[in-house]
Amino acid sequence: MRTALKDAMKAKDKGATAALRSALGAIDNAEAVPAHAAPDAGSENVAGAVSGVGTADVARRELTVDDVATIVREAIAERRVTAAQYDELGRRDAADAVRYEATVLARFVDT
Repeated sequence: MRTALKDAMKAKDKGATAALRSALGAIDNAEAVPAHAAPDAGSENVAGAVSGVGTADVARRELTVDDVATIVREAIAERRVTAAQYDELGRRDAADAVRYEATVLARFVDT
């Protein structure tokens, strides 16, 4: 998907760029570790300070292929719902744009 994002940016394909950035952002967010998982490495002199390089680093969650596919499928489903809402409002242009984003993402998963 990151390669496809670079290609979309080079081609100045705004719809594909937006869809891929959004999906990659959702994947990155899913890899994030909850704040309470960070080690407590405080300082006696400064509240909230940590000492040493990397002291508070925590490894990101590793997502499975199925986890990533689920995230992308959810993004596709959201776009399809949004497109239907735009259709109901008579906003055909907006509906088509969102449908295009769903089509771009659908290339990466079985839907």
